Amino acid sequence: MASDQPIDAIELLKADHRKVDDLFEQFDKARRSDTKARLVEQICMALKIHTQIEEEIFYPAIRPKIDDALVDEGIVEHDGAKMWINDLSNAKPTDPFYDAKVKVLSEDIKHHVQEEERWLRGIFAQSRRTDIDMEVLGEKLASRKAELEAKAEKSKLPRAKMATVSS
Repeated sequence: MASDQPIDAIELLKADHRKVDDLFEQFDKARRSDTKARLVEQICMALKIHTQIEEEIFYPAIRPKIDDALVDEGIVEHDGAKMWINDLSNAKPTDPFYDAKVKVLSEDIKHHVQEEERWLRGIFAQSRRTDIDMEVLGEKLASRKAELEAKAEKSKLPRAKMATVSS
């Protein structure tokens, strides 16, 4: 993805966090089933793309430079979210527990975001203190994200793949 401005990897990922948080807030206020279904589709798509670019590009780049346990925990948290993403991708707002599943996914994502963005000790803070060029990494993330978004526009993305859980 070509851009006039350099794209910082962490700022790109944080922007994704804010976008998904906003979608969850919209869901909380939604009353109509069609609105809820549209929002869940957007949430699931955004999270599939976000987790994929983190796992394919960001985590491998930072793993050798930061606390390995933080990366492992992030991947396991992703898998927990992917379980709900895959379930909700095939669900309807009239299904039992639909709203509860969205709520639990929202809470899981909020926890994950807090872990990543934690001041001084989070993945993002630790990554900032390395010699990794966050603009070069950001360009890679942005390019892959654009590729996945284009694919998603043409057809539904496949089920989110679990990295640590047998399915």
